[in-house]
Amino acid sequence: MTFDEIKQECYNMQAELECLIPDDVNATIERGKEIAVYHARTGYLLALAKHLVRAKKSSEIGETIMKIAKENFLAAKAQNALCDAIANDEMFLVDWLDRLNSMCVHQIDLIRSIISKEKTEMQISQGFNHGNYQG
Repeated sequence: MTFDEIKQECYNMQAELECLIPDDVNATIERGKEIAVYHARTGYLLALAKHLVRAKKSSEIGETIMKIAKENFLAAKAQNALCDAIANDEMFLVDWLDRLNSMCVHQIDLIRSIISKEKTEMQISQGFNHGNYQG
């Protein structure tokens, strides 16, 4: 999978995760199922993106930084800064996927709370309807 393909999936997931959670409890449950799939997918894509970063850094380090380091002395801090700059776009993708993954976790937690609230309200409502309320 290429960098651009992963980036496109991120755009698609970002748009989906920015949608409001539905009011209807059944629709909320379905939304939770969809987000669980996104959660799994972001985990996989995050690993792929990290792999792309490592691959780019290792190939570029061999060609660029080693040549510079041989010609001129570079402090370790400067070498690390160059390494980070080499894979800047890929690191952005890693950070974005990490945030998407986190958004999924938070939305699933929110959905779980909404479903729990609905369940409690339904139990209270059924208690009132059957004369079981002893308040």
